[in-house]
Formats: sequence, structure tokens, C-alpha cells
Amino acid sequence: MEKNYLTVTLEKLVGIPSPSGFTEKVMEFVHKELQQYGYKPWTTRKGSCVVSLGGEGSPLVFNAHVDTLGAMVKSLKSNGRIEFTCIGGYTMFSVEGENCLIHTKSGEVFTGTIQTTSPSVHVFEDAGRKERKLQNMEIRVDEIVKSKEDLKKLGIEAGDFISVDPRFVTTSTGFVKCRHLDDKAGVAILLDLARRVREEKLGVSRKIYLFFSAYEEVGHGASAGIPEEAEEIISIDMGAVGDTLESSEYSVSICAKDSNGPYDSRVVRALVETARANSVDYTVDIYPFYGSDTGASLRAGYDVRFGLLGPGVEASHAYERTHIRALKNTSDLLSHYVAAKNM
Repeated sequence: MEKNYLTVTLEKLVGIPSPSGFTEKVMEFVHKELQQYGYKPWTTRKGSCVVSLGGEGSPLVFNAHVDTLGAMVKSLKSNGRIEFTCIGGYTMFSVEGENCLIHTKSGEVFTGTIQTTSPSVHVFEDAGRKERKLQNMEIRVDEIVKSKEDLKKLGIEAGDFISVDPRFVTTSTGFVKCRHLDDKAGVAILLDLARRVREEKLGVSRKIYLFFSAYEEVGHGASAGIPEEAEEIISIDMGAVGDTLESSEYSVSICAKDSNGPYDSRVVRALVETARANSVDYTVDIYPFYGSDTGASLRAGYDVRFGLLGPGVEASHAYERTHIRALKNTSDLLSHYVAAKNM
């Protein structure tokens, strides 16, 4: 697949571990990327990154989140393994056998593997049927450790963050496969919008802010720090693919309703009209088990119009996949939307 700004930036973002609460390094990357185009981003007390792209009137905030699913050390086991607790919602099936990193508070990083407590079919009679739930999972550390005391000597302790190997792959047919497309893809798309405003002289018909949050996966990412003058907030997050949904890995998905209720019909209508007018491949869908940063903003009391869109992503919260066409369609819709006088 031909490399372009979207895929190159996405690979860099995915390569920076950033479970919710452990996002300083990825935020540094976002800041530097914006600064190289002459922007002046700032950091909120909570750790979000905000930047103005310029423009005048009817302030619009595009939001994406840099934080991902992950885990944290819960306790050290007597056999030298690690008991962990989840950061974000995912199934144990989706991480079984996956490589991971343990990030200690002193800055040391150790490799490991997530597995069940009965990992071998040659040893454990219940290896195949053991229920894949958190209590039956552990992390095998790639160090010579046989006890809790051995782990302590390495400096591993409760509260250390654990990140999961993203396994980033691009194919000659245009697919992008990895963990954490939710929502590193959205972050890459917003950075691409910032680039296009400066490099391609993309005009904006209103005041545009970008807001990169750090706690979306745990429910309170965009609950604070949104510019007070904002009149509209649109989250750029993954479009869910599967079952009877219309969304696909090739289009931008516009969400009409998620588990929190319907999105603002004015915003949904404006996004659809913009996509149609500019021949952007899009779908409109309802996500039954989904919430976004926009919902966090509304619960916090922001009085804004609100929407949600993003590239179609298959196998969400597992080993995800999308296509470069979905990334481009999402980027194009944003570019046309900021140029149009929608409201």
C-alpha cells in the first residue's frame, strides 16, 4: 500500500503505548506534530491537548481520543506471574496469547504475554474449556521470575500500566490491521486536517478547534477543557462494522444514535448533505453498544450541537481492521464540512 500522511502518522501513533491514564508520550507526539505546522497547542489541567486552526464565527470542536484499551498490574502472584485489571472494555478472548509491555513507575519496561492460567493442552485438562474471564488470566513476564519477591526485585508493583502489542500491518490491497484504530485513526485524521489547513491552504468557514482527550475509554475524556465558546462538538471515532449495520471498512460512518440516545439531527443532516454534495462515500448507522467523547461533554453540561463520525472499523476492541478508503473518506468529509456554511 502506498504510504501517505494518514497511514504514516497512524503507524507512528499506534506505536506509542497509551492506555487511559498513560498518555503523556503520545500527547507529546501530537503537540510536536501540530507545532511543525505552526500551530500553538495548549494542554488542559487534565492532560488534553487543544489547538485552534483559525477561522471566525460559530466555533466548532472536532474531538478524538489518544487513549486506548490496556491494563494495569493488580497484584503479584506467588508463582511469579502478574494478576491484572482491565483499562477499558474488552473480552479476554481478544487478548489471549498477545504480547504486552509492563511499564513500571521508575521507567523500566518489561515484556510479557497475556494467557490463561491453563495455557497448555499437554498439561491442563481444562485448557480448552476454561472460561475466558479476568480471574482466569495472568501475564507471564519475560524475566527469570519464580515468585512475588522476584517480581518486586524488578520494580514491578500494583498500579504499573500494561500496554498490548498493536501489531500494525498494512496490506498491498489497502487494509490497515492493528489494535487501537479506536481511536488512533481519529487522531491521525484530525492531524491530517490540521496539515491540510496549512499545507494545502484549506479554507475554513468558521472557527475550528481540535480537542485530543486522554480518558475516553474510561468514560470522562471530553468532560472538561472544551473551549467555552464552542457551539458544536463532533467526535471523530471509529464507525462500528458488523451485524445488520450499514457501515463498512471503506466508508465514513455517520452515527445517528448510540447507547446514549440520538445525536443532534441538525448535525447529522448537515454531515449527510455535505457528504452527498461532495461525493464522499458514507453510511448512516446506529451503534447499539457504543458511547463517545461527545456523550461525556453532554453529561458535563456543555450546551452544544453534537455529532459523531469516523472510518468504519471491523472487530472493534479486538484486532481491528479498516481500509485506506475509509480513512480518506473521513478526512475528505471533515475538509468539506469545515469549508461549508452548515449552521
